[in-house]
Amino acid sequence: MDRKRELSSIDLAAVVRELASYEGAKVDKAYLYGDDLLRLKMRDFDRGRLELLIEVGEIKRAHTAAPEHVPAAPGRPPNFAKMLRNRLSGADFAGVEQFEFDRILQFEFRREDGDTTIVAELFGQGNIAVLGENYEVVDSLDTVRLKSRTVAPGSRYEFPDSRVNPLEIAYEEFEYRMNDSDTDVVRTLATQLNFGGLYAEEVCTRANVEKAMDITDAGEEEYERLYAAIERLKEPLETGDFDPRVYYEDDTRVDVTPFPLEEYEERDVEAFDSFNAALDDYFTNLDLSDDGDGGGANAHEPQKPDFQGQIEKQQRIIDQQQGAIEGFEQQADVEREKAELLYGNYGFVDEILSTVQNARAEDTPWADIEARFEEGAERGIEAAAAVQRIDESEGTVTVEIDDTEITLNPEDGVEKNADRLYQEAKRIEEKKEGAQAAIEDTREELEAVKKRKEEWEAEPAEAREDDEPKDIDWLSRASIPIRNQEQWYERFRWFRTSDGFLVIGGRNADQNEELVKKYMDKTDLFFHSQAHGGPITILKTSDPSEPSKDIDVPDQSKEEAAQFAVSYSSVWKDGRFSGDAYVVSPEQVSKTPESGEYLEKGAFAIRGDRTYFNDTPVGIAVGITVEPHTRVIGGPPSAIESQAETHIEVEPGQYAQNDAAKRLYREFRERFKDTSFVRKVASPDLIQEFLPAGGSRMVD
Repeated sequence: MDRKRELSSIDLAAVVRELASYEGAKVDKAYLYGDDLLRLKMRDFDRGRLELLIEVGEIKRAHTAAPEHVPAAPGRPPNFAKMLRNRLSGADFAGVEQFEFDRILQFEFRREDGDTTIVAELFGQGNIAVLGENYEVVDSLDTVRLKSRTVAPGSRYEFPDSRVNPLEIAYEEFEYRMNDSDTDVVRTLATQLNFGGLYAEEVCTRANVEKAMDITDAGEEEYERLYAAIERLKEPLETGDFDPRVYYEDDTRVDVTPFPLEEYEERDVEAFDSFNAALDDYFTNLDLSDDGDGGGANAHEPQKPDFQGQIEKQQRIIDQQQGAIEGFEQQADVEREKAELLYGNYGFVDEILSTVQNARAEDTPWADIEARFEEGAERGIEAAAAVQRIDESEGTVTVEIDDTEITLNPEDGVEKNADRLYQEAKRIEEKKEGAQAAIEDTREELEAVKKRKEEWEAEPAEAREDDEPKDIDWLSRASIPIRNQEQWYERFRWFRTSDGFLVIGGRNADQNEELVKKYMDKTDLFFHSQAHGGPITILKTSDPSEPSKDIDVPDQSKEEAAQFAVSYSSVWKDGRFSGDAYVVSPEQVSKTPESGEYLEKGAFAIRGDRTYFNDTPVGIAVGITVEPHTRVIGGPPSAIESQAETHIEVEPGQYAQNDAAKRLYREFRERFKDTSFVRKVASPDLIQEFLPAGGSRMVD
């Protein structure tokens, strides 16, 4: 039996119910481990230290944990963790909600200077988004840009499309959705009713209905038993009366549920006082080897990764995405049919709209208009009888034409109402295009898992130290997973120094202005080349989400920032191999020119002494990183060499910027066995962003 790695919607509903008792706890600190595990350390005034874990990688979970079960604090916190500490330190935990019946949790935190929401997406590829007021995304672990939704810093957070909640639907809707299926009972419950595999089987077992029964053979008797089983299933979620269980197979934990399941009656089981405690025990011990006593011939042989489970998971996602595409197609067809009905009954619809328009022009109350239509319907007037309802708050009229209800805006004519419906159909089709792009990504991931499975099985057992060795030879890997977190500074020129400091530079006059006015703090360092045409270059000593800090910047980082400023100036374009640069403090930078002088856009006046870096050599390296994120990076070779999996140094030369980028791209494709990975993360366009203006060539 595959071990559980993700919490279901029902599991999360139980977690939310229990976490409500911790409202009012104070946040002390936030930690981020890798790129998928968030830990919030809090204090509950009645129960003391409280640890909340949220994981959104291959394992997807959210629960409290015993202090002895949390990992040790990592080293230098990444920017995401520092941003959270800045926003949450001392904040009150105000509760958590589950978004509809989806695997999405919204953790709310309150503080005098502002509220923060953490959204944990425990489905698909997983993600954590931090939201400010009005649901604006402050930052997210991963950036999502689909036609159906966007999750990116600076944008308004968009939830996925709503899913049916099987615990809230009436019997009539339940019966309709079951009849609308073309598969067997258990798959209908799992997909159409969103129960997922395990709880769909549990409903069938409790209802004593054959799981594999074709839906066409199921009748009212089976439906009533299934619906009654669902009602019993949701009782503990409504009352909070849980009886959590961790289930075993051959002494290995394989599942955890908030209440006993009849599906698992024959399994070894351990009871817990709370579901959060059960989850903590289960996930803390998830990686135990199958022979729990630690002995035997295979005690030190690594456990085979659950490739089949990953393959089945990706296939399930593809099936769900395909269902979404079909649903979008149907919705778009419905909207177009409504528009065509309006044109097909033009005079009829125009009569209704004109009646409402004229009445409103005379300030007739909506209630009186509705009464007129009701009176007309009683007298047998066809147009009046077509009016189903009037919504005063929205100012709309809903009519029925050929058994199809259409909501109209009386202020618009027939054409505008029809055009609105056509536009809605177009919008839905764009969502379908986004789903089609997503399904292609999932198919690529499915193929990548299959390749990893083949590689693992082909490798001799004695050569396996662990599934993901610390020193992975990514260049020879046949498949490399894509992991990227888009950052706010990536639209500028940028790199990180050997000491980890962020250096950013403007690509044009507008960005130069923006960097100084918006992103330069008093403790940062301002660099510029002595030659004209160079970018405003700022070495950040703190993240924009943090308070400014006075830090001693090592000389090597300063030298790398100076080399960056010179390399992207006219020095490179002129074919020269060195130039001068200087550094000043932010208070020496001014937009006010000297008397009688004029400053162009993107230029600044510098007052006071400057520290010069004379004869600084030009030099840029472009590299590709795999961990923790997969992307192109570029900057001074001394900084890039230690950060990239592989890199190529460039110098002024004979090849135009776009031609040089293509040459680097071809070279990277030669170095990586997974050429599709290079195509996805290091296309010539992305490489070109890190090349200076002018001619370049690869350094031999």
